[in-house]
Amino acid sequence: MELCPCGSNKAYADCCQPIIKGEKPAQTAEQLMRSRYSAYVKKEIEYIGTSLHPDSRQDYDEKSTRTWADNAQWHGFEILNTTKGGPEDDEGQVEFVAIFSEKGLKKEHRELSSFKKENGTWYFTDGQLRTTKPVVRIAPKAGRNDPCPCGSGKKYKKCCGQ
Repeated sequence: MELCPCGSNKAYADCCQPIIKGEKPAQTAEQLMRSRYSAYVKKEIEYIGTSLHPDSRQDYDEKSTRTWADNAQWHGFEILNTTKGGPEDDEGQVEFVAIFSEKGLKKEHRELSSFKKENGTWYFTDGQLRTTKPVVRIAPKAGRNDPCPCGSGKKYKKCCGQ
């Protein structure tokens, strides 16, 4: 059994393949997002174009999409958050991270994707790149001569600051 690239732990033949091949429609925005990732992995580039909302297709570059899919090594996909996008909704958003390598460098593509359902069909409308959030220090930084925050009773420079 070949597992689906989308990370669902289901067989590809029972998960994204029927959606990509047009045998059944995506029931949710998340299913459409998962199938789009799987299409990149499987190099089903035509599906990437047809799953775009008709109003968004004017900016679609099939050649560069194919080049990216062909040159990337796909490692994994994770849904971070879903807002609406269920079977009864007409709009939804899916935040995800796709992990891939390009020219030997491992990368993450984080995006908040928007979807719209028209006449029973879900379409991708657009995506906003997300960056990782910076680490924010809660406690003040320990100075060299301050007591060590580990509680040893020593100065920071003689303890954890070495």
